[in-house]
Amino acid sequence: MVHLVSDENFNGDIVRGLLFRHPALDLYRVQDVGLEGADDPTILAWAAANDRIVSTHDHTTMPDYAYTRVVPGQPMPGVFVVPDRIAVRQVSASALSMLYPCAMLRPEARQRLLVITRD
Repeated sequence: MVHLVSDENFNGDIVRGLLFRHPALDLYRVQDVGLEGADDPTILAWAAANDRIVSTHDHTTMPDYAYTRVVPGQPMPGVFVVPDRIAVRQVSASALSMLYPCAMLRPEARQRLLVITRD
């Protein structure tokens, strides 16, 4: 099972599209877990404590904070970076095929950063 948390600015249409295509998807928004307004390190720490891959559009700071956790060996289940201008259908159709392999890895091997491009 893939466990996700989307950050505060993640496109709600993508979240709804993923849940429509995959109703059993275990996806929380940071707003649902009391992290509204939280900074990236706080979201990553919460995601690690709850074994959730972070979905974000933030390609500028979130990857750097994720690597900051990985380098010293702190837990980091993964970050899924999606361009904010990508078609919702494109993300919904392909996201889980990319995420499931990450989720199936042993926990110590899951510290991955996956970046989707529009191509």
